[in-house]
Amino acid sequence: MRFILNIIWLVLSGFWMALGYIVAGIICCVLIITIPFGIASFRIAGFALWPFGRTVVSKPTSGAMSFVGNVIWFLVAGLWLAIGHAVTGILLCLTIIGIPFGVANFKMIPISLAPLGKDIVSTDSPMYRYGYR
Repeated sequence: MRFILNIIWLVLSGFWMALGYIVAGIICCVLIITIPFGIASFRIAGFALWPFGRTVVSKPTSGAMSFVGNVIWFLVAGLWLAIGHAVTGILLCLTIIGIPFGVANFKMIPISLAPLGKDIVSTDSPMYRYGYR
């Protein structure tokens, strides 16, 4: 079932949202000081491309530097990517079939706003099952 959901997601919104994250990642990697943001953007691009069966968990060791980085990310790219998820989610919710995918877009807004200090894991992973949330 995950495979079918991921294929439909890829066609309806996954490709375009992943493309947005890839563009943001390339821009961040060109500017040398923002390479960690580029790496986070590429990680989220993979999640935006194929999200079903994976989830976002907080890293237990994230601290003040992640907070500062997330503030910078929010100002540089996070707000625009979150707006993309919101608009795509609203458009998908206009159809009956698109409602679950619209809700999935809304669930991706928090990681698009603050990706540092987060990790993407499989829902079958022990990290997910035993409490790293």
